[in-house]
Amino acid sequence: MTIASAFLAVAVTACGSHAQDTTFVLSSDPVLEARVSELLPELAARARMDLVRPIRAERRSREQLESYLLFKLDQDLPEEEAIHLTKTYSLFGLVDGDLDLRELMVSVFKEQVAGFYDPDSTALFIMDDLPAETLESVLLHELVHAVQDQTANLDSLTAEDRGNDRQAAAQSAIEGHATLIMLEYMAEQFGGEPLDFSQLPDFSQAIGPALEAMKSQYPALASAPAIIQEALLFPYLKGASYVAAFWSENEGRPAPFGAYLPQSTEQILDPARAFGEEPDEPTELAIHAVAGYEHLYGNAMGQAEFEVLLGEHLGPEGKALARGWDGDRYALLRGTDGQEGLAWVSVWDSETERDRFVAGFTPALENLGAAATLRAMEVVGRPGAMLLVGLPEDLQVTVEEKPAR
Repeated sequence: MTIASAFLAVAVTACGSHAQDTTFVLSSDPVLEARVSELLPELAARARMDLVRPIRAERRSREQLESYLLFKLDQDLPEEEAIHLTKTYSLFGLVDGDLDLRELMVSVFKEQVAGFYDPDSTALFIMDDLPAETLESVLLHELVHAVQDQTANLDSLTAEDRGNDRQAAAQSAIEGHATLIMLEYMAEQFGGEPLDFSQLPDFSQAIGPALEAMKSQYPALASAPAIIQEALLFPYLKGASYVAAFWSENEGRPAPFGAYLPQSTEQILDPARAFGEEPDEPTELAIHAVAGYEHLYGNAMGQAEFEVLLGEHLGPEGKALARGWDGDRYALLRGTDGQEGLAWVSVWDSETERDRFVAGFTPALENLGAAATLRAMEVVGRPGAMLLVGLPEDLQVTVEEKPAR
């Protein structure tokens, strides 16, 4: 799915006709094959990545694309997981408890479907009736993904077992990389001269307003809760800013994968934490079984979602309370009485920053999805905090630090 292409597409004059090398392109559509063959070598060069096998490109009807996206949604967000995630977000006070998350995601995907690269089949699919200017931007963005997958293995970078925060960081590198290459290519074709977006003083401020303004074209996305909008848009906007900063720090504009892959949304939000010989990686936590409770679902929130939580309950200025966050983990629990509650633990760089968060967020507890308590405590030998929502305030929760990856 290409949200970036839908949001950032602008009219662009295609390159002039050149001889095409179709060695790395397979397609039943001669016109599409010719355009992909023309674009692919230059995009691979801009991505600083090698082509090692052919890429298949095909046109499909809207119905075919929607059907496949729904199939992928069933794999990536099964019904039970969607229910548990909705309950988790509702206890955090981020969504209504009766939200149908899967139906919302279906609506968002359907209104934006234009084309996508599928790592499973290593194929690029484009909707068959796209206007020429939209087709160009979709091809540019999705062909970069096809190039990335040649050596970076996109599926492994975003595998579920990596956890929400690392998945979001990797997705930000993937989408940010593709978005910058797409925008630079289109700007060069439109303006007639190269433009290095990594040299813009603040990339987020440059394209952020355009993204916000164009949300109105997509009613399902515009009406989605902030936590859903952030999950969908963060990899494009913040990911592009991260890659721009990464390029400005690394000569030759290397691809942000392998040893360069960011490991947390904290690094995406503050790229300096990803650079240098000893990058600042978050502490990964695990919540053990809690006596008397069934563990239904768990994950890491990560700094990106944590800032959404703070912003929703305390306003934009509340996001400053995230300073000093160093890792977290939540668990959705069900008691023997059938009631569900949420345990969330976090670790901090210092007691001062932890105490500032606890004091600052305590007034917001009444806005959460059930009776809640928040207390400072030691977690894995570090300054920590525990938030309990819909659970007894004296509940004993055992937390362990996961080994560094």
